[in-house]
Amino acid sequence: MKILVTGFDPFGGEAINPAIEAVRLLPDEIAGAEIIKLEIPTVFHKSAEVVRQKALEVKPDVILNIGQAGGRAELTPERVAINQDDARIPDNEGNQPIDTSIQEDGEPAYFATLPVKAMVEAIRKAGLPASVSNTAGTFVCNHIMYQSLYFVAQEMPQTKAGFMHIPFMTQQVVDKPNMPSMSLSDIAKGIEKAIEAIVEYHEKEDLKVIGGTTH
Repeated sequence: MKILVTGFDPFGGEAINPAIEAVRLLPDEIAGAEIIKLEIPTVFHKSAEVVRQKALEVKPDVILNIGQAGGRAELTPERVAINQDDARIPDNEGNQPIDTSIQEDGEPAYFATLPVKAMVEAIRKAGLPASVSNTAGTFVCNHIMYQSLYFVAQEMPQTKAGFMHIPFMTQQVVDKPNMPSMSLSDIAKGIEKAIEAIVEYHEKEDLKVIGGTTH
């Protein structure tokens, strides 16, 4: 089994991105699955083409994209990606699409094909905070989740895909009072536990446990 795990480069004025830093810390094998690590640019469309080309090369069973969500205190597997770019800030090449469809022929939304609730439970059992998220935003994180699910639906239907947001790492909040953060080692541990759940539930239905929100 092969799992392609991607992490974004720094963006939004940050000198570091815990997404790619944590991905680099992952072992090369988790629960018997080969882990293929890939840094991707925080750039609309270019990020998707980098993922697509790597996936066509290595033919993974799973694509797991990782991205930073500054302000969140938990590790949050995403349930759904929407067919909409609406950038609050420019990406790393100055692109700032507003109210733009990601794929004109794509579905209004794609649901993750990963076991998001099992991932949350596995992270929590490791002593780390986690919850299912029902919005990946409208920046490049949602974009890459949508594009990955669109791509596999079109070209690699046996491949599963999804996205997980992670908090700031501790070093990033030195000048951000009251902003939640997590150590890089704990972020990497949480991703590893999520991957263990992905492997365990690869041929099974996701857990049926409470994971919804009221707003």
